[in-house]
Amino acid sequence: MKLFVSEGNPHCLKVLAALEVTGVQCDVQYVNHEETVVPFLSRPALPAMLLPSGLYLFSANAICQYLFEVNGQESSELCSQWLEWEATDLQPALLLALHMAVLQGKGSQVSNVLQGPLNYLDQSLSKGNTPYLTGEAVSVADVVLWAALYPVLSDSSLALGEHKSVKPWFDRVAAMHSCQSAVQKVLRGKGLQGMKSYMQRQPAPQSSQCKDTQPCNSNPAECEEGERVVSEEEMEAAVLTWSKDLNGGPLATERQHPILPQEGKRNILLTSALPYVNNVPHLGNIIGCVLSADVFSRYGRLRGWNLLFVCGTDEYGTATENKAREEGLTPQQICDKYHAIHSSIYKWFQIDFDFFGRTTTEKQTEIAQNIFWRLHKHEFLVEDTVEQLRCENCQRFLADRFVEGICPHCSYPEARGDQCDKCGRLINAVELREPQCKVCRQTPVIRSSKHLFLDLPKLETQLEQWLDKSTSTGDWTVNAKQITRSWLRDGLKPRCITRDLQWGTPVPHPDFKEKVFYVWFDAPIGYLSITANYTDKWEKWWKNPQQVELYNFMAKDNVPFHSVVFPCSLLGAQDNYTLVNHLVATEYLNYEDTKFSKSRGVGVFGDMAKDTGIPADVWRFYLLYVRPEGQDSAFSWADMALKNNSELLNNLGNFINRAGMFVTKFFEGCVPAMELQQEDKKLLALVGWELQQYIQLMDKVKIRDALKHILNISRHGNQYIQVNEPWKKIKGGDTERQRAGTVTGVSVNIACLLSVMLLPYMPTVSQTIRDQLNAPQSCINTMLQGTGTFVCTLRAGHRIGTVSPLFQKLEVDQIEALKKRFGGQQPEDEPPKKKVLSGICLCSSPQQCRCVKPHAFTNTSSSSNVLLF
Repeated sequence: MKLFVSEGNPHCLKVLAALEVTGVQCDVQYVNHEETVVPFLSRPALPAMLLPSGLYLFSANAICQYLFEVNGQESSELCSQWLEWEATDLQPALLLALHMAVLQGKGSQVSNVLQGPLNYLDQSLSKGNTPYLTGEAVSVADVVLWAALYPVLSDSSLALGEHKSVKPWFDRVAAMHSCQSAVQKVLRGKGLQGMKSYMQRQPAPQSSQCKDTQPCNSNPAECEEGERVVSEEEMEAAVLTWSKDLNGGPLATERQHPILPQEGKRNILLTSALPYVNNVPHLGNIIGCVLSADVFSRYGRLRGWNLLFVCGTDEYGTATENKAREEGLTPQQICDKYHAIHSSIYKWFQIDFDFFGRTTTEKQTEIAQNIFWRLHKHEFLVEDTVEQLRCENCQRFLADRFVEGICPHCSYPEARGDQCDKCGRLINAVELREPQCKVCRQTPVIRSSKHLFLDLPKLETQLEQWLDKSTSTGDWTVNAKQITRSWLRDGLKPRCITRDLQWGTPVPHPDFKEKVFYVWFDAPIGYLSITANYTDKWEKWWKNPQQVELYNFMAKDNVPFHSVVFPCSLLGAQDNYTLVNHLVATEYLNYEDTKFSKSRGVGVFGDMAKDTGIPADVWRFYLLYVRPEGQDSAFSWADMALKNNSELLNNLGNFINRAGMFVTKFFEGCVPAMELQQEDKKLLALVGWELQQYIQLMDKVKIRDALKHILNISRHGNQYIQVNEPWKKIKGGDTERQRAGTVTGVSVNIACLLSVMLLPYMPTVSQTIRDQLNAPQSCINTMLQGTGTFVCTLRAGHRIGTVSPLFQKLEVDQIEALKKRFGGQQPEDEPPKKKVLSGICLCSSPQQCRCVKPHAFTNTSSSSNVLLF
């Protein structure tokens, strides 16, 4: 192993302290801050660790965890939680504090920035009643947090206030010789000033003080930010790029179907978790899967990647049978109905699939059964008799989603037979307390049934080897890694792959001909079958791991099936399948202060959004603005109005409209000549840097964080216009008129850049801006190449089109009406009303119902539920 570090880098203090504490043997090499040691990264990343396998780790916290695990100390869930808090809450505040103290000489203001995180840490330590964060012994969390805080807590000139529990904990860790040794190696006895060289090379951090009031929905860009120092070299480089020509060739957004992998290209296969066909997706479903995937796929095409984006409805299984019973339709009719609803919703939200299919196809049966037989051939399937819940009233075994009860882990009263929505734990239905059949609400009994299981323990070694490589080289979100680790830490158990249902892919084995595949064995295979329905050359994507990178987008509840169960199925099939390289999972989006509920009328569902009168692009913008990347977030009508009116209308829209109107009003619709001064060059450098940050974040699928850099650019533009006042200078002499022309020309070119950066987020607005500016289509091919290429697209003499406002204000009364409309009409504890369809009552207890409608289900002692028409 080799560890690469640099002096003065606070992140390197973490890893050197962890190395000293654990005593792991490792070569340490000191390099300069800007040296690129990870060969496949386009930017410096320190610290970095080269593992014996040849793989790299380049996150300080990940390296620390690895060192502790090598030393036999696994991270507990509490430990992982502290590390996540350090990365997402403490680090942004620390970086701002260090920037203020080291570079701006504002040490007296540091306490304002750090008060929130330090108070939280102090309260947690005082409640814990243990000497260290996670117990009686030092953990990786103690080392990481201590090292992160050392530069500020060890400097007596920073008056950070009294934190009675933090100080003894900090001193206890600091007293360890290994930690003092690490401090000496990184800071060389210079304290905060030892970090100056490192800090000068870092971008000015955004203020995180706004997080105190809105931790999930606020954007750091809204808060006061430090002015980034731009060097002469950066300005000259920006001017050189500005003068380059546009790229020619076919448009990056043009596609010829079928899209197939190409030699010498970056070939990306992108999937979004298949939505259940049995319901209408709400805003949380949309942002968690298809919208996030759509943004990344559009971005990937702008980058010139050869990309295929597939999705479709998941149509087999219990949920579909259940919905069919509720609505008095056959399962196939339910699938046809809701597949059309899903397609319509995604089309309105401008989700640009290359192919949107479904799982009820012959290809699905063919491929699923082929994988089954290969698993059977390689002896990765085992038979076992299991206990299942059977409803004697309905005369059938109850599949997971036909049963509800009290979660055995967290006591949530509405846990399903396969998983608890509250704690996220997987459940065996027989473990539920007080179970009920969802159809008739009777108590089921336990009976035995013979089933087939995927032998996960037998595949565990293969799985772990693959996971080590995929998680270290790919872009897996933190929650995806944590959920996967927790499954492995608990030890894998054989997983049942068959069910006693009728609606599903038939099990081809003669001994199990009455059964179908369990939906979570069957559903992910839908990615393959949907691709096979798109092109008969589907194997070029799905059996080509050497050429293809696979991205999976989903919400966190789907992670174990994509990171453990499905990969084990493909590994066991031994057919050179493409496995996931990048697993991108969101947290949950809530509605205001509660959950989405169709039955209670709470929340906005996909088919309702277009009836609000708010354009699809505005919905896309806000959902992406509050995308739950690191923690749960919430949709809020008031916040949506605020973001629309402040960010879209007053910031982005205002800048683009002013830039275009100046060209029209002052220069007869033609872009004026530009003579760049120092101020203009500085702006070009600032905009170029924001573009680089946008690309770096989008490459790592940090979609929400990347959006703030678009808004930062328009903020820079507005300030530039405001300071230079071209509307006044145009009335002056030749010099002032020339200055007005330069400011106008630069501004309208920034607007053109913004149109390209916005394309993944707001495709219609992006096209409207380019239409108004009459921008050449080749600008799409140019701006996002390499690390970012801000070229002067609209040269002097270019004639723009008709300029008009891009956004409309959302009024208070409009928002209040929408909030009331989607706020629910009945209390949460009120039982749902009976559903009536075509004159038929679909309630679950016909014997007790007093309505005069005929009932869809009638229960008799000698028969199961029968549909009456």
